[in-house]
Amino acid sequence: MRLTRDSRVAVMGAGAMGRGIAAVAAAAGHQVYLYDQDAAAAAAAPDAIAADWAGLVRAGKWTPERLDAARRRLRPVAQLSELADAALAIEAIVERLDAKQELLRRLEEVLPAEAVLASNTSSLSITALAAGLRHPQRMLGLHFFNPATRMKLVEVVSGLSTAPLLADSLCALMRDWGKTPVATASTPGFIVNRVARPFYAEALRLLQERACAPATLDALLREAGGFALGPLELMDLIGHDVNFAVTQSVYQAMQQDSRFRPSPLQQELLAAGRLGRKSGHGFYDYSQAKPTPEAVPPQDPPAAVRVRGGLGVAEPLLARLQAGGVRVERDPGPAQGWLEWESLRLALSDGRSATRRAADSGHAGWAVFDLALDYASVRRLALAVADQAAPEVAARAEGVLQAAGLLVSRMDDAAGMAVLRTVAMLANEAADAVGQGVAMADSVDLAMRLGTAYPCGPLAWADRLGNDFVAQTLDALYAHYGDERYRVSPLLRRLALSGGRFHD
Repeated sequence: MRLTRDSRVAVMGAGAMGRGIAAVAAAAGHQVYLYDQDAAAAAAAPDAIAADWAGLVRAGKWTPERLDAARRRLRPVAQLSELADAALAIEAIVERLDAKQELLRRLEEVLPAEAVLASNTSSLSITALAAGLRHPQRMLGLHFFNPATRMKLVEVVSGLSTAPLLADSLCALMRDWGKTPVATASTPGFIVNRVARPFYAEALRLLQERACAPATLDALLREAGGFALGPLELMDLIGHDVNFAVTQSVYQAMQQDSRFRPSPLQQELLAAGRLGRKSGHGFYDYSQAKPTPEAVPPQDPPAAVRVRGGLGVAEPLLARLQAGGVRVERDPGPAQGWLEWESLRLALSDGRSATRRAADSGHAGWAVFDLALDYASVRRLALAVADQAAPEVAARAEGVLQAAGLLVSRMDDAAGMAVLRTVAMLANEAADAVGQGVAMADSVDLAMRLGTAYPCGPLAWADRLGNDFVAQTLDALYAHYGDERYRVSPLLRRLALSGGRFHD
């Protein structure tokens, strides 16, 4: 069915998310019913929404007349029977399967036969929610992101029984509401909560291995990776109770696939009541000043370096070295080559530890640096040095990167470092989502940019790096850990072998 501005919308749940969805629908011109099992909460919701709109009036974005008209379109109701003429009902109640199923069954009794039922669930199966309905074909997911009034993304989720054209109709409606919809199948975590799991999981593993301090790890993901927040500070912001629950939900729904395995480190934080900002303590103690990321002291720069082959996506570092007064000499070699200064060999990580590269090559003086979103402008890079290297190798590697104008943060020699392993795992999970028919590549990248503010869609990032390089990185991680979580997605493997891309 085609939903228009004249279609009446019902929102169940007058909490923050329900009020946000109601505000979006009313602002788009719909008459909106608000229902909550707590009638007082429903009654108070229109004034709370109008108070938020008042900020738009003060900012000059709305007129007072527009606010008054939108406020009149909000109507709290005390009984579900008052929703009998609603064309779309969106539930945003507690995240419990039994509670949502019961509400949806009650809605089916009072709504018109052609009305659409939608759930704002972030983690429950749309197929399971629809299973108890007489007409499951009219049920789908509309997963708004918090705050719903500001976040553009809406995941439009089809269950096994959802009518084929219903998602298209709701995508059109979401565009009318000023949102950016992405269509996805009903699988654990949908797109965003599934693909984002490695962003947290790899940081937790690195922290568990004591690869570097929390503030340094977050700084590397922000300053080198281009992410808005580092994974540890983001988990503190979300709340470890919430983040762990989503991870646990996806892990169980994915039949305990090791890619989604919860971290014992995060479980310990929960046991200690360290939930993050909401409790005043998580990875960081919010009663204290935030720790400063670590950076090594200045080292002597080289007069000249020799490059064997190329540095791949890190080639812009050579121009920065030349701008810093370092002479760069080139010799033929592999596309993913290295830079030499006396006994130092310095290269972009390929997923192997520096220690492994030293063992593989028979040359002790290896050091590796991490991936960056843009080597022409990055200000901080991580560096790791082989266990076999002489003490002066570290100083030389630090001096080279500092000569390119970089802050250098030392990491323990963890395979894949910080940014590279995170990006490779994000791309791998995104590739599996595409390969398994969850969503198209464009939709996955769009969802991750809008839903999580990633600087680049993970599949576009893989295309930029080369899918063969991403697969090589994952193979190295798998060899290092022997853990199935690092197995390469079949689709990514095919593209790596064929030289193909996710995007044309």
